[in-house]
Amino acid sequence: MMSVALLACLSVPGVAQPELQSPAVPVTVIKAVREDVPIWLRGLGTVQAYYAVQLRPRVDGTLTQVPVKEGQEVKQGDLLAVIDPRPYQAALDSAVAKKQQDQAQLSNAQADLARYASLVRQDFASHQQYDTQQAMVKQFSAALLGDDARIETAQLNLSFCYITSPFDGRIGLRNVDPGNIVHSAEATPIVSVTQIRPINVTFTLPQDNLPQIMQAMAKHPLDVVVYASDNLTELGRGVLLTPDNTIDSTTGTIKLKAKFPNDRQTLWPGQFVNARLRLGTEANVVTVSASAVQHGPAGLFVYQVEQNDTVTVQPIQVGRQEADVYVVSGGLADGAVVVATGQSRLQAGAHVTLRDAQAAPVKSGT
Repeated sequence: MMSVALLACLSVPGVAQPELQSPAVPVTVIKAVREDVPIWLRGLGTVQAYYAVQLRPRVDGTLTQVPVKEGQEVKQGDLLAVIDPRPYQAALDSAVAKKQQDQAQLSNAQADLARYASLVRQDFASHQQYDTQQAMVKQFSAALLGDDARIETAQLNLSFCYITSPFDGRIGLRNVDPGNIVHSAEATPIVSVTQIRPINVTFTLPQDNLPQIMQAMAKHPLDVVVYASDNLTELGRGVLLTPDNTIDSTTGTIKLKAKFPNDRQTLWPGQFVNARLRLGTEANVVTVSASAVQHGPAGLFVYQVEQNDTVTVQPIQVGRQEADVYVVSGGLADGAVVVATGQSRLQAGAHVTLRDAQAAPVKSGT
């Protein structure tokens, strides 16, 4: 039971009442810092082979050899498959023999023409015989030109029996085994070769970003970084090659292509990736962690910690957000201490207990 003296004290006018102060709210704080912040554009991309080819037969015959293994790295000019060359070697030999025959006939016709020319001058032969022999020489000369063409065709068909790699790359899965008959009209390739070092990535961005991209490309090469589906695992860094020459009118996006060295072979054709294009760097700007920024009816604000460990509501203007960092364009000074966690129990003038104070790092893929 409350004592009579205390009741009298509480009821007497003019007597000072005891002040009831709310306990301090424990919060985590960080500092706003001035630093350089990269400007990134983000889009979804697909990995494409730098070069890709499906090696199909160009002549008919029996596939006799596939002297490479699936997944093997090959160099330009390496032998990948052999089609039985014997029929085409025989065709080449026949064309060469036919040329030698026509060459002998041409030599004989030229000798006869020389004799007829001498006889015509002495009126021992008619001009008709001379003209006939001259036409014979032209006929055999034309036959030799045809023989040369047939020899070139036979040599070309013979070369098609030996399928070589057109560039450095990696062999895919074999579709036809040795011993099978292959035809030049077949749609199924024997093997495929793809070049993955270097490799390309195509990705899309909104069409509104195109003017910024073109302006930045005119100044310097633009870096591109790609990440896995978790958007955290970096797969590679490359350079932007070019935007496409048209905008997709159905989606309002522009396709861009970037080139990557892919030395670690972390990128594979057909792979989906998250691409980030770096336009440049915004230098010496005030930044604050996104966890400190609150949304209110009047806009964005932070709880700023004063020297007496009380908080004030500080409205801020934000230029842009880069990952988990806001670039502050107004309302917050460099080095200001703001509340990062624990804002749910705060209001203007509340007392706080500081847990720690640190700068807000920029985690934007740099």
